[in-house]
Amino acid sequence: MLFYQSFITVLILLAITAPCALIFGFGGAILARGRLLPIRLLGKTYISAVRGVPDIAFFLFFVIALDQGFEWLRHQAFCSDWPDNIRQGNDFVVCAAAKLPLSTSPQYMHEIYGFFTAILTFSIVFGAFAANVLYGAMRAVPKEQIETAHAYGMTLRQVFWRITVPQMWVYALPGLSNLWMVLIKATPLLFLLGVEDIVYWARELGATKQARFSAYPHGDWRMYYFLFLLAFYLAFTKLSEFVLEKIMTRLTHGQGTLGGQV
Repeated sequence: MLFYQSFITVLILLAITAPCALIFGFGGAILARGRLLPIRLLGKTYISAVRGVPDIAFFLFFVIALDQGFEWLRHQAFCSDWPDNIRQGNDFVVCAAAKLPLSTSPQYMHEIYGFFTAILTFSIVFGAFAANVLYGAMRAVPKEQIETAHAYGMTLRQVFWRITVPQMWVYALPGLSNLWMVLIKATPLLFLLGVEDIVYWARELGATKQARFSAYPHGDWRMYYFLFLLAFYLAFTKLSEFVLEKIMTRLTHGQGTLGGQV
């Protein structure tokens, strides 16, 4: 049953991470287009730094750094009279009240916290890629439309929300579609973050059956579990392609493009 529940875990991850990554991406794109140099540098640094690090290395590093960052803040708030140094060689030691989750917390709280840090890490990583896509899409909006809006007396805020944002999705959707596919394929990284996802249970159940039915003439049972995962991911990506194609058709309807059929 845990194997089947892990499919729900993956779907929940996608359902939460996709909009969160889009929010991070939208914020990063706005910062990268900022009028002040420090703001522009902040946005472009976020986009370049996260995109320039391999996903696996970022996931393995950032989850540890994020967890220690949360515990450090709680340690400063709850244990300001702590006499010892937090850094003790290679160990990171905080008071019991600063631990996340608390040692007295039930097991499900530990699982929820691990899942939360995984979602936040996924959102930040894929938000940087989404920011790069949205930044390019904003720059692809025809300059004439922006100039016309200014000529009609629109403010910068009105131009951004009424002209740039509605128009940019047509240019952003192909890149965001590819990013969605990459996000689907990246969900097995949950296994590296300690979350018991479908890859974890496929390996565990396959190895258990292999040890129990070693004389059964089926070879390695893990192959059948991973073959099932292969079919699941292919079916899910095919469904995603169908939905994204419908969205693209709706966005380009009536435009002078091949997608708009004008």
